[in-house]
Amino acid sequence: MTHRLVGLPAPDFTLLDQDGIAVSTESLRGAEALLVFIPYAFSPVCTYEIEQLRDAEDLASVDARIVVINCDSTYVNQEWAYQNKFEGTLLSDFWPHGDVSRKYRVFDEELGRAKRCSFHLDAQGVVDWALESPTGDSRDLTEYRKVLGLIG
Repeated sequence: MTHRLVGLPAPDFTLLDQDGIAVSTESLRGAEALLVFIPYAFSPVCTYEIEQLRDAEDLASVDARIVVINCDSTYVNQEWAYQNKFEGTLLSDFWPHGDVSRKYRVFDEELGRAKRCSFHLDAQGVVDWALESPTGDSRDLTEYRKVLGLIG
């Protein structure tokens, strides 16, 4: 099933990364972007996913911005990045709680967290691909490699 946002402009947001630096959809335009929504910092599957992103040298070599978004605080994300030696971008959708996750239609109202969903934005900021995985299943980096044109 295709996500309802595919084909539409990405919803606007401005969130703080783990270092307190603002990142917006506007700042992502001009190059491809991959938005990776995750449920919880420090959970086993989410930690596995950022370790996979950290270690994927081929993904780091493409002209695309990869950002991880969760509903944890900036301080939690800062410690999580530090403990996992993750130098990528972790965005905090903490307050208003889950606002951006709601805009992307991936907020789990019952559990108060983002669902495990990824979006690819083209250089103009249009959502052209989405992938949702069950909460307990990590996403396969092969899917990211395909959408970023690293493999056919």
